[in-house]
Amino acid sequence: MSYLQDPALHRKGLLITAIGGLALSFDIPLIRSAQGEVWSVLAVRSLATCTVAFVVWSIVRLLLRRPLTLVPGRAGILAGALYGIGSMTFMLAVFNTTTANVVFILAFTSMFAALLSWIFLGERPANATLLAMAAMVCGVALIVQDGLVSGNLFGDVMAALNAFVLASAITVSRKSGADMGFVPLVAAVIPAAVALTMLPGGAFQIEQPGFILFNGLVMIPLAFWCLATGPRYLSAPEVGMFYLLETILAPIWVWIIFTERPSGQTLVGGSILIAALFAHSLWQMHSKARAARRLKGCPEIAATQA
Repeated sequence: MSYLQDPALHRKGLLITAIGGLALSFDIPLIRSAQGEVWSVLAVRSLATCTVAFVVWSIVRLLLRRPLTLVPGRAGILAGALYGIGSMTFMLAVFNTTTANVVFILAFTSMFAALLSWIFLGERPANATLLAMAAMVCGVALIVQDGLVSGNLFGDVMAALNAFVLASAITVSRKSGADMGFVPLVAAVIPAAVALTMLPGGAFQIEQPGFILFNGLVMIPLAFWCLATGPRYLSAPEVGMFYLLETILAPIWVWIIFTERPSGQTLVGGSILIAALFAHSLWQMHSKARAARRLKGCPEIAATQA
């Protein structure tokens, strides 16, 4: 039976991606806590992530006693390139606009994923998804307009580009059906290489390196592996939905730690985004449950889906 109809596999996908989204919500607070220059932080974060990827890959390969693919074919290379670009656009966004602006705009990842899945996978979004997209466009427009007024437009644009790149990587993973768990971790070599060439004076400038090392060695590998594995069990829009955890929690962590309060217009735009995503998530869960009940009541249909 396809994972789209198997409730057990669907629940597994939900758990994996939920863990990934929760881990990702600590990314920006840890970056901010490191108190470093943008390229120095990106280099250390990316190098730490690469190190973890190769260590874990080597250990798993020894335990399984068989070859283990790091990057599965052309699809893996393309997804890796997208994840690498995403790391750079994300860091540039974090250092050039507010945390709330970054995570609220990143919430648009799920809608970009829905559009790309429609174009490249033939998975036409439901009318409810299209309605949620329209509401989210309004929310993002408010945030970007506020960024234009406050001088944060470059950071907001980088956040929007990051959302599109992440959605593209998710779509590539969905289309290939391959195990992409290691791809975003290995792909960290791309931003690491770029950042090392951009270091001011060729030296690292980080006041609290422990925070960014913990981020790169633990939180980012956990988040990226979970979110890259999710498309094996969930649709691309559903995986994108779990970035909502970062959208909700990251501004709260930053507000508590750094007393960085979002502007009123950003809060309005972010509230529209969260409300649209939350309503859409509820609709999807209801639709999944209804489809599962229908298949359970019709064994002949379920047999054709196996």
